[in-house]
Amino acid sequence: MSEILVLVDHADGVVRKPALELLTLARRIGTPSAVVLGAGENAAAIAAKAAEYGAVKAYVADGAEFADFLVVPKVDALTQIAQAAGAAAVLVTSSGEGKEVAARTALRLGSGVITDAVDLEAGEGGAPVATQSVFAASFQVKSTVTKGAPVITVKPNSAAPEAAPVEQAVESVSVAFTGNAAKVTSRTPRVSSGRPELTEAAIVVSGGRGVG
Repeated sequence: MSEILVLVDHADGVVRKPALELLTLARRIGTPSAVVLGAGENAAAIAAKAAEYGAVKAYVADGAEFADFLVVPKVDALTQIAQAAGAAAVLVTSSGEGKEVAARTALRLGSGVITDAVDLEAGEGGAPVATQSVFAASFQVKSTVTKGAPVITVKPNSAAPEAAPVEQAVESVSVAFTGNAAKVTSRTPRVSSGRPELTEAAIVVSGGRGVG
């Protein structure tokens, strides 16, 4: 089956739930491979977690650039890995950063980007077909990319993570970084509220004063 790259989102050495959802969806359209970037000493554990959800291969790249700069180093790595592997598709979590990484990667690959997918399936000839929810979830549309390997962002909670343990090959990747003028100069840790991430919550309750 075709190789599907999954950019594994992680924080503090822990794989975030949307990444496990991506690996689950990737198995519907091909053979998942995890891309682990900037994880440092946690890379092996993150790759092993991805193997529990079907990633038969893990591409691991590290470097100070992933911490010192914004999205460009991730785009550099993802583009180079996709080109070298001949990937059939690239999956990214649908977040603010994820959408920017996806758009830049698709541009460099000369392909197309599909954002906010809620489901994936293999279409005619095995080409990935993405389902998108539009007009406040009133309709669903199916989208494909007609040129090159599609870069698809998937909304969190689009699929329940399903474990499918496999043996995994790990490949260390040396990335040729292109450089970027926008550099991270300081970081302020966010205080945890103990609640789930808003973007990952299955149910969001909000209230407000009516205007009618």
